[in-house]
Amino acid sequence: MVATPIGNLADITLRALHVLELADCIACEDTRHTQGLLRSYGIAKSGAQLLALHQHNEQEGAQTVVARLQQGERVAYVSDAGTPAVSDPGARLVAAVEAAGFRAVPVPGVSSVTAALSVAGALAGPGMAPGFVFQGFLPSKAGERQAAVQALKNEPRCAVLLEAPHRVLDLAEALATLGARRVTLARELTKQYESVTTVAAEQLPAWFAGDANRARGEFVLVLHPEILQGDDALPTALLQKLLPVLPLKTAVRIAADLTQAPRNALYEQALALRGSREEDPQG
Repeated sequence: MVATPIGNLADITLRALHVLELADCIACEDTRHTQGLLRSYGIAKSGAQLLALHQHNEQEGAQTVVARLQQGERVAYVSDAGTPAVSDPGARLVAAVEAAGFRAVPVPGVSSVTAALSVAGALAGPGMAPGFVFQGFLPSKAGERQAAVQALKNEPRCAVLLEAPHRVLDLAEALATLGARRVTLARELTKQYESVTTVAAEQLPAWFAGDANRARGEFVLVLHPEILQGDDALPTALLQKLLPVLPLKTAVRIAADLTQAPRNALYEQALALRGSREEDPQG
């Protein structure tokens, strides 16, 4: 599983080039795109050495890869850009390869997710819940998308989303309901017109309206965690977010893991927040 650049062709590892050069077969989302990428690095592969494997034929393509591996061939897989099997095809391929008794080897490299997180400044700070969740692309239907955004309202950690230019304005309208929550928009990462901007969620529609060019390109959006005032406020705020959507004991366990607060004290606090001293029947 070979990571390839998401824009800037210089973002390729020496190991990736070595693996692609040695491969007997390169499975890829788009053979024309990959052939052009290989030529950029002076790697010559015939059309017979490239195998189309994308979201519409991944199951069948995976069996072809397995057959080639059984014949002793070295097979590499690349998506059109970035790390395979994250928001691109590849997960079914890995499952099929491992089920057939072969090993899937990661050849790490560029990831738009970690690239955006590295410049968002959203993972560590006073009053921030640690860690992040990867949401990827939210549903395209308006109702489902809004429901997903409301679920993110109760997520105490940083959340990473992806979006295409033709839907980013709809996503901006949905995220605006999150009010003052900060959002970092990383657009066209590593490319000529790369831009990284952080605004309040409620300001997103106006920010896009300020310049039509802002809606062009591929987006990674980092939804910052809410800033909670004081260490004592963090466990309470987490419980308030988690209790409406999780069983009491599960909410307490997660809050304790994230804040290192005493679990017994959190349990008593959770009972008080529920308005009852009785144990949650779902717990």
